[in-house]
This record gives sequence, structure tokens and C-alpha cells, in this order.
Amino acid sequence: MTGRAVLIAGGTSGVGLATAQRFADDGDARIALIGRDGERGEKACAAVRAAHPGCAVHFVAGDANDAGQAVAAATAARDLLDGVDVLVNSTTASYVPRLLRDTPIEEIASMLTDQALAPLHLCRAVLPWMAERRSGAIVNVASDAAKVPTPGETVIGAAMAAIVTFTRTLAVEAKRDGVRVNAVTPSLIEGTATGDRAMAGGFSRKLFEKAKAQAHLGLTEVGDLAELIAFLAGPGAARITGQVVSVNGGISVA
Repeated sequence: MTGRAVLIAGGTSGVGLATAQRFADDGDARIALIGRDGERGEKACAAVRAAHPGCAVHFVAGDANDAGQAVAAATAARDLLDGVDVLVNSTTASYVPRLLRDTPIEEIASMLTDQALAPLHLCRAVLPWMAERRSGAIVNVASDAAKVPTPGETVIGAAMAAIVTFTRTLAVEAKRDGVRVNAVTPSLIEGTATGDRAMAGGFSRKLFEKAKAQAHLGLTEVGDLAELIAFLAGPGAARITGQVVSVNGGISVA
């Protein structure tokens, strides 16, 4: 087994799976995918192996929103990979943009935690191992909702802003240990479950139809995110940390 040891949370579909394929393209033959759905996880591993027969890719089941499961999954992945050189957090929550006045108050807490906790938990689990080796790269996937006030994304925007501020602050803490931490913030991503939910109808569809009209460079695709994540985790970004990079086709320039 060669290359870096790469751990991807939310790696069984969408951006996470595309990122796994991208790391395998670069010769990183030790990859672990964390997810909650075992069947989808095994299919994702099979897809990576089919394209890269020499890649040792593993699925580790766990819900990283739960601290105990996050630690257990990260530890299992570390043991399978003989370390963790790169951590990518690409977990998403199931939500549809909705005005705050129409959001049941009892759902607010779960909307925040289901989106924000997983990357925080996994960074905490993995960081000591990277610090011990004096090297490592972490990339968190958030959303432009963290930067651009958007009607219907009051709560999810708060969760994304939490990830962004966490990322930047952790970058300041971790740099002395040789660990870099960055974030990428897409807007609408074409061909993903989250994107499909957003365009399903109602208020959300109207909101994102307007956004699509501003994407003069084209709507973001999963491969666009995978390319940027691979760069931020690679040697070409050796002096880059604490940055939050939008990938949105021109929808906004925040």
C-alpha cells in the first residue's frame, strides 16, 4: 500500500465519493470511507476499486454526529490505514431551505447539530494523531450559506458558519503541529441528493432557480469540489491554511 492515508467522512456518495476517486487517481492507495449506510458504503468501495484495482479502500460504519461513534470510526480507520494523513469531512444533513417562521422550533437544534457536529468530532479525534506525526491536512466541506445571507437558510447557514469559524480557528491552533486546516464552500451542487432535494419544488426550488441563473460559469459539479479538495490536501498547498474557498460558478463572490 502506497501514498497517503486518507479518511473521508461522508465518502459513500456525492462530493465525498468523487473525492475518494480523485485521491485514488493521485496514487493514494489507502482510503477509508465513513458513513451510516453499510450497503451504500460497500458499493462506494467497489466503485473505487473498480477504477483503481490496487487501491485498498475500506468502509467504516458510524454516525459521526455521535461523539462515541465518531471516535470509534476514526480509530478503526486509523488502524486499517496505519495512520491518517488527510481528513476530509463531507457530511451533509437532510434539509430543505425554509423560512425561519415556517421552521418548527423543535427542529432547530437537530438542524444545527446534524450538520455541524460531525466535522468537529472527527477533527478532534484525528488531530492528536496528526500532531504526533507533525503533519496532516484537513478539509471541511461547508456551504456558501455560511457567507451569504440567504432567505430560507437561517438555521443551516448558522450551522455552516459554525463549521467555517471552527475551521479557521483550528487552523491557527494546529499550525504549530504541522497540520493545515481549510474549508470549501459550494452553493448548489448538480447531481447530488442535496441538490435534488433543493430543486424538488416549493420555496426551495424558487430560491435555487434564481441562484442557478447567476451561475454563468456553470453549476458546480462534484468533480469541481474533488479537484479543489485534492489540491488543498496536497503539496501544492503546503503554505495554505485557514482559508475558506467558494466554488459556485459565479453565483456569488463572497
